[in-house]
Amino acid sequence: MENYCRDTRKTLETEIEDAQSIYEEAQKKLSAATERIATAMNLARLTAMKNNFLDEKLRTEMKKCTDAYLGYEGEICALKKIRGELYKIKGGGHSAFFQDCEVSRWAPEECTAECAGGTMPDGGTQIITRKVLNGAKDGAECLALAGIQKCNLHPCPVDCVLQAWSGWSKCTAECGGGVQQRLKEVKQAMKYDGKPCGATSESRACNQASCEKDCVLSDWTTWSKCSKDCNGGTRKRIKYIKEKAVGEGTCADKWDETRLEYKKCNNFGCELEIMNEPKVCNNSLDVVLLIDGSGSLGRRGWNAEIKMAEMFVDAFNTGGTESHANVAVILYSGPRTWSGVWRCTGKDTKGVDMENTCKIKTVTHFTHNMKDVHDKVHGLQWPSGSTLTSIALMQAKSELALGRKDAKSIVVVITDGRPLSFRNTGIAAREVRKSARLLWVPVTTYAPLKYIKMWATRRWKENVVQVDDFSALETPSVVTDIMANICPKPEPEDDKWGYDHWR
Repeated sequence: MENYCRDTRKTLETEIEDAQSIYEEAQKKLSAATERIATAMNLARLTAMKNNFLDEKLRTEMKKCTDAYLGYEGEICALKKIRGELYKIKGGGHSAFFQDCEVSRWAPEECTAECAGGTMPDGGTQIITRKVLNGAKDGAECLALAGIQKCNLHPCPVDCVLQAWSGWSKCTAECGGGVQQRLKEVKQAMKYDGKPCGATSESRACNQASCEKDCVLSDWTTWSKCSKDCNGGTRKRIKYIKEKAVGEGTCADKWDETRLEYKKCNNFGCELEIMNEPKVCNNSLDVVLLIDGSGSLGRRGWNAEIKMAEMFVDAFNTGGTESHANVAVILYSGPRTWSGVWRCTGKDTKGVDMENTCKIKTVTHFTHNMKDVHDKVHGLQWPSGSTLTSIALMQAKSELALGRKDAKSIVVVITDGRPLSFRNTGIAAREVRKSARLLWVPVTTYAPLKYIKMWATRRWKENVVQVDDFSALETPSVVTDIMANICPKPEPEDDKWGYDHWR
């Protein structure tokens, strides 16, 4: 018994010594960890103070930039108005048509150095260029199309060095899917785009029980007014967001069928005041009509297009002295040679004659006199060139600046085929849609209907009037269909959730 007690005592004393050694080692680690925590917390406070200072400074600078930007836009608008008034005072008797130069965004080329160091202590340089989207005509000339800026000013790289993994942290959430992390401390931080540290943290999921919440939608609004008085329109209703999604909750897009619903309406033919004549329009509209004069039309197609344009203009002539609508007409084609096309679409279009070289002719600016517009359209000569649709659209955008503030703006494009540049036409279409409704009248199967549906104002079914051939283009039904789309009976006040809200 004494021997047993002696052995047991010796074993327990040895275990106590081992536990004491482990305790002392843990105490050392705790002390070091506490010191690191204190240092980290102090650094965090300093970083937070610096972050708050920089964030406040950023907000101040952003507000200055925003205010300056809005001020410059207001000055530009005022200067354009003053420019028109000065032209009136000069003796023109009416506002002049000014087309300011439109340029694309800057496109940078490759930098001459990867970093600042060695033979390039001040970094590199790069050339930046931009293109002319639309040349100036009596308006503001193009600004510089090329420049040089410094680049890659950061010092050359320093690679990262890491320590071993730490233990796993506490879960970040009690429900809804939290994470645990373990870290690697950085001995040497990566600097100046050196070799990155790789994974300095690992995460694993924990506490997966859901506590997320999807957004809450309102009830359906009432059905809107029918978009067309005849020839089949649509009504719509929507659900708006009452409460935003929480965490990983989801919310349908505003175009999703769970939030936007359509139904057909007015599926009957238009009632015409005079048989075999198109539906008339007496609404207050500013309409720009773009007439295709490309060679692909042929003489038969050109004559059909002119007849349709005359009927379109006559549809705004309601029998009074002046129409409530304003109509402008642009005839567009293009040079027959690629060298001519490059002159019209190149980097510098200064001095290019838009009418004689580029075949883009403003037949008439906005006017109420439909008889005068009809006569000018009737007297047009077929240019029979290529198809610079993008430039015609940008010219229509410039024409819209002469429109009325209280009138809805509409651009109607007649075309029988492919534009020279699908990309530029898409860019120009987006620019026009910012300030006007864009409706297309594609004729024949050669018109790129797939792209036209994307270029037209949303919803394309009410902004694309497809015509099978030139014989059909000459019938009053085409103009009637256009008028059914753009000229519904006016309401005393626009619907809050109407067409323009979702355009």
